[in-house]
Amino acid sequence: MFTGLIQAMGQVSKGWGGVVIQSPNFLAAVNPRQGDSVAVDGVCLTVARLEPWGFQADVSPETTARSTMGHPAVARTMVNLEPALRLQDRLGGHLVSGHVDGLGEIVAIERQPRSWTMEIRWQDPVFGRYMVSKGSVAVDGISLTVARCSAGGGRFSVAVIPVTWGETTLQYRQVGDLVNLEADLLAKYSERLLGLEPPQSTSHQGQTISQAWLMEQGWR
Repeated sequence: MFTGLIQAMGQVSKGWGGVVIQSPNFLAAVNPRQGDSVAVDGVCLTVARLEPWGFQADVSPETTARSTMGHPAVARTMVNLEPALRLQDRLGGHLVSGHVDGLGEIVAIERQPRSWTMEIRWQDPVFGRYMVSKGSVAVDGISLTVARCSAGGGRFSVAVIPVTWGETTLQYRQVGDLVNLEADLLAKYSERLLGLEPPQSTSHQGQTISQAWLMEQGWR
C-alpha cells in the first residue's frame, strides 16, 4: 500500500525480463531491502536485487499489459519512486494500491499563474465511472485531486502545484504521453459491496451485499 507521495525520481531501463532502476537518492533516503515493495510510476514492484546505484525488479505479463512498463515509452527513463506505506506513517495523499487500472493519454497541459492544469483521457473509458470531481486519482503514482471530469468520467483534469511539478516526472511529460492511472481504491470497493457490479464470490449464494442483506445478518 502506498500514499501517492513521491520520495524520489529515478531512471528506468529494461533488462533480463524486468526493469532496472537507477536512483542513488532513493537508496539513501529509503534504504530498501531485497523483497521490499516499491511503487515505480505507480506500479507496485518487488525489489529482486539491490545494486549500489539502485535495484532490479521483475515485471509480470499482467503489469506489462496494463501499464507503461510494457510500452516503448519506458525508454523515457524518468520514473517516480515511493516506498511502501508503514502503519505508523501519515497518510498524506490517499490510499494507493500500486495496481494500475489502465493507461491514460495526456491531451492537454496548460500553464497557470501558480500551477499547471493537465487533462487526461482514459484509454479504456469504462474506468471513467470511478472519477468524480474533487475525488482522488493516482497519475504515474502521484496522488492528485480531480478538478473536473466529463459526464462519463473518461476525460478529466487535475491541477498540479509547483512542488509536485518540480519533484515528480510530470515536469517532463508532454501532450500525447501515456501515464499509469489508478482509480480511487475506496470507489472500487464501494462499487462491489453495493452490488453495482456482479460479485465474483458465491459465498452468499448469488446475493449481493445490500442494506437489507446486512440487516438480515444482524447488522444495525
